[in-house]
Amino acid sequence: MPNANNDSHTSRTQQTPQPTDALSQVQRRAVSELLRVSPVADDLASRFREAGYTLALVGGSVRDALLGRLGNDLDFTTDARPDDILKIVRPWADSVWEVGIAFGTVGCLKRAGNGGEGPREFQIEVTTYRSEAYDRTSRKPDVSYGDSVEQDLVRRDFTVNAMAVALPEKEFIDPHNGLEDLAARVLRTPGAPEDSFSDDPLRMMRAARFAAQLDFEVAPEVVAAITAMADRIEIVSAERVRDELNKLVLAAQPRKGLKLLVDTGLADRVLPELPELRLERDEHHRHKDVYQHSLTVLEQAMALEEGEPDLVLRLAALLHDIGKPKTRRFESDGRVSFHHHEVVGAKMTKSRMLKLKYPNDLVKDVSRLVELHLRFHGYGTGEWTDSAVRRYVRDAGPLLDRLHKLTRSDCTTRNKRKAMALSRAYDGLEERIARLQEQEELDAIRPDLDGNEIMQTLGVGPGPVIGKAYKHLLELRLENGPMERDEAVAALKEWWSAQS
Repeated sequence: MPNANNDSHTSRTQQTPQPTDALSQVQRRAVSELLRVSPVADDLASRFREAGYTLALVGGSVRDALLGRLGNDLDFTTDARPDDILKIVRPWADSVWEVGIAFGTVGCLKRAGNGGEGPREFQIEVTTYRSEAYDRTSRKPDVSYGDSVEQDLVRRDFTVNAMAVALPEKEFIDPHNGLEDLAARVLRTPGAPEDSFSDDPLRMMRAARFAAQLDFEVAPEVVAAITAMADRIEIVSAERVRDELNKLVLAAQPRKGLKLLVDTGLADRVLPELPELRLERDEHHRHKDVYQHSLTVLEQAMALEEGEPDLVLRLAALLHDIGKPKTRRFESDGRVSFHHHEVVGAKMTKSRMLKLKYPNDLVKDVSRLVELHLRFHGYGTGEWTDSAVRRYVRDAGPLLDRLHKLTRSDCTTRNKRKAMALSRAYDGLEERIARLQEQEELDAIRPDLDGNEIMQTLGVGPGPVIGKAYKHLLELRLENGPMERDEAVAALKEWWSAQS
């Protein structure tokens, strides 16, 4: 696959310079990846050619092919207009959707054979050559169609996403030297970064996201432009900001992206609680660096994940201490305290996530974990009663496994003896939970009598008293463990007599 390193930056067919080892390696990976998807890509390209149009694999698909990580999501660009795209793909695809057609994009699903492994599903998007720009006060881009792939590529966010492969001939198009930047693992913009970020301010957050996903460095001029233009992010909708933040947090190297957000001032606009964790420290009032601690807790939580990245766990790890700046107190003995920072932090987490338009169930889960993250520290060396363990499990509910991981991740001390003691104590708590769960089915803790049985025992109908009786029996269940039915009935009658 030829490299594009042409001084004019305008030629579609680029000459191949002597490739470096790094460039040769990415070229070999790309050939392998493109051969894998060729049956689908070439078939679709032939249909566009027969209809009188061109088709090229573009953007992230080319980047990922060069990195050897091309999946089944394929992005194409074409000179065909959306209505013409629909006419071509409808007879060919297994299903078609038009959600993005106002922006020139048609999506479709194509199942293709894969040898003896059965059909593979490809999620495909075909977009008309286009350019888009923001009005200075608008949250939505104005879309206009272009006439060439070069015109389409210059509007792309970064050079590593501004490459294309014309199909079916496999002609590599790289007018902005994206291949060189890919080999150097650096993020640059095709034109001046100020122009790019003015067109779409969300690209500033994408720089942080790609740095986290790809482990790339961001070019100094790009960092400078983000720093100077950080306030432009405020015209972008909360939903789009949230989606980029999620991709960043779920990336392989989120610390890298979060650090860029903080260092450039973007975080001050989208997640101000994070930079506020950089508390001033002095020689008289020492405490650990809460900002760096939070990033480390996030990484340690990631190491405990099983399977796919866990957004709830990662957000809780990142935000678990955001209540500390508001609760910091300097004590007379030189210590620094953060009393009830978990309660304050839970409220702050809920407020910020709602502003970013997170779903209510996600807000509830993350803020609940923030609220519970200190609970274990009352456990000591095992002094909790079985009742306290039951309450811990009940309060965590379906978040118990995540709470285990968050609590273990929250230990960042360099004191190995202290770290080992905390780990052993939590091992002990988990063992006690497991034993009680086996004995009592703790995951479904409820009173030994249900509402109907309470009404039957007391001889009363529905009303507030049933709720009070239910709560009393639940407290007995948590305190003493399960009771036989006769015991529960006797306890309920004793309580009822005391109410008279």
